[in-house]
Amino acid sequence: MRPLTTSVTAERAAASAPAAERPATAQHRTGRPTTPSSGGRYARLVHLAGRDFLPVAFVARLPLAMLTVGALTLATAVSGSYVVGGLAAGAVGIGSALGGPLMGHLADRLGQRIVLLVSALAHAVAIGLLLVTAYAPAGPVAPAVPLLVGASLLVGATCPQVGPMARVRWRGLVGGNRRELDTALSYESTADELTFVLGPALVGLLASLVAPWSPFVLAAVLTLTMVTSFAVHPTRLVVPAVSREDRRRAAARPVTARERLLVLLPVLGMVAMGAFFGAVQNGLNAFGGEFGIQSATGLLYAVLGISSAAAALSVAWWPQRFRPASRWVVSSVAMAALSLLFLLPSGIGPMLVVLLLAGLPLGPAMVTIYTIGGDVARPERLGTVMTMLASGVVLGAAVGAALAGLMAETAGHRGAFAAAVGAACAMVLVSAVLALLQRRSR
Repeated sequence: MRPLTTSVTAERAAASAPAAERPATAQHRTGRPTTPSSGGRYARLVHLAGRDFLPVAFVARLPLAMLTVGALTLATAVSGSYVVGGLAAGAVGIGSALGGPLMGHLADRLGQRIVLLVSALAHAVAIGLLLVTAYAPAGPVAPAVPLLVGASLLVGATCPQVGPMARVRWRGLVGGNRRELDTALSYESTADELTFVLGPALVGLLASLVAPWSPFVLAAVLTLTMVTSFAVHPTRLVVPAVSREDRRRAAARPVTARERLLVLLPVLGMVAMGAFFGAVQNGLNAFGGEFGIQSATGLLYAVLGISSAAAALSVAWWPQRFRPASRWVVSSVAMAALSLLFLLPSGIGPMLVVLLLAGLPLGPAMVTIYTIGGDVARPERLGTVMTMLASGVVLGAAVGAALAGLMAETAGHRGAFAAAVGAACAMVLVSAVLALLQRRSR
């Protein structure tokens, strides 16, 4: 039997080598040799990461997709107040936006495994605290609202950031191959979209068939099992913790104002993207209310998500000469132009068509922003930047939903959709600034 240290050293060496140089059986753990062309571009991801990585990483990110709607449903049910429900949902978003970058920073310094394991345990405890708070009335029937909102904030802050950390792993797995990176990030955006369609659907199903607390029990179980599996998966070895020597060298290279701006712009782009999502959700809520189908808001929004997910997959076949900065500008302009269509429908059928069309540029835009964010981030801060991008979406969604809600009060669903148009125009501006900066640096 080999000594444990020898085994780990060999495994790290195999994992850290460029993807094209790693032995097929060690690299893919599929038990058989593979070739780069076997099965097409998306099948190649299975060969790079192993057969179990995609399903594990997909299911492990479901809890995050369930939290906002779950908190809204639970808090509304136990308090009888939509205001309290909105406060709880907003607290989850704020907590995630604050906790995500901290987890990314710690993962860069300590490695993903320990951070994910600790956050999974902390998240399960936070869910338990939320349920106790929700069902321990402070008065005759109602829970203590500040405690409920505080527990919701803690649940959001401790939720493991699986999606961003998976993207960091893919950058190590593809070994600098831009085509494979585009394919991996396209898949990741599609997985995000599908989980954010499936997550709220699971919440609605469990809350209606069992009880409002049941989605959180499922989220806790998935966190303890699937996030733990993701944390210890062999792909973690391609993203080792930054050594003390590397941190010392990085500290000796001060971050320039231009570097900060190049990181800030993709984050602002994600905030604009999130604001668009939040405004569209609120707009659809107001639109459905006018037709007496407010409960179908989630189903309408799912059409946008499915369209976006399908379009994200297409990025794997886009030509490499179509640079990320140009891709972002084109996707943003298309996003702004198509968002104007939301102001036109006066019936369900036309709205479905608009949702299908409006979703087409969203997936490619998100894939491209993650690509740019990874390109401009320093290697020792990649996890931090990836989680900042993900948190930007969450923060933007909260802002967009709030703004659209205010506009819907005075101008109906078209007022809410006008907020989505504004978010899309902001995306165009941010993408144009980045493209201009990169062009001047050539």
